[in-house]
Amino acid sequence: MMTHKLSLPVLLLSAMTLAGCAGFDATSNGPMDEPLENTYWKLEKVGDREAVAIDEAREAHLVLHAEDSRLAGSTGCNRMMGQFEHKGDRLSFDQVATTMMACPGEVMELERAFLEALDSVETWQVKGDSLALIGAEGEALAHFEAVHLY
Repeated sequence: MMTHKLSLPVLLLSAMTLAGCAGFDATSNGPMDEPLENTYWKLEKVGDREAVAIDEAREAHLVLHAEDSRLAGSTGCNRMMGQFEHKGDRLSFDQVATTMMACPGEVMELERAFLEALDSVETWQVKGDSLALIGAEGEALAHFEAVHLY
């Protein structure tokens, strides 16, 4: 009789353990990768230039809206909009435009480098919450970090 009473708690504990592991991927080596599209990607670096922010402006970032292949974001000085094409590991940007506000020199230099990087993107790579935009020679053109707004 004792074995029946003991086996019920063991069975319940086993079921709870399995349920807790249901979302765990034993083959992954870390956190799940953020999706390329519909994620707020904060610019960390363009080439070897660290992203700079000024108090009066938005941080440099981009969001690739999947439903209409639309790019939205900020260069750190000006708002940015345009189109993108994403097929497999290929990524390209088209019709990228910005507002035309003037900002301090360092921020304007970052904006130019950011826009040039977008113009040269061939592919992309996401690892966890980091995105790298990569050029034709395999060089990382820009690095981003995913930001969760809520």
